[in-house]
Amino acid sequence: MIEMENQDWKIEFTWIKAQAGHRGNELADRTAKEAATNSDIECYRRIPKSTVRRELSDNGVTRWQGEWDNTTKGANTKSFFPKIADRLKLKINVTPNFTTMVTGHGNIK
Repeated sequence: MIEMENQDWKIEFTWIKAQAGHRGNELADRTAKEAATNSDIECYRRIPKSTVRRELSDNGVTRWQGEWDNTTKGANTKSFFPKIADRLKLKINVTPNFTTMVTGHGNIK
């Protein structure tokens, strides 16, 4: 998989019907079989789904933060929510007036 990333492959996880002749699925099956029969692999550790979910979420938030930091749009909203992770922790009742205030769009009297 690292080789694919180095070749700028875009890797996505999604369900597809098995045994349907999808090129990517056939490649994944072949790669999985090679890894399973590779004698160079010393051990196998199962990783809990919760760990995978947390890492994917953390990576997503980190990527989102990078995009948020680099965009030239949303300056008013950034002043309220500079850190994506902090905003995600908040329980906010989003109303039209709240959205108008935070984004700076619309008419508030």
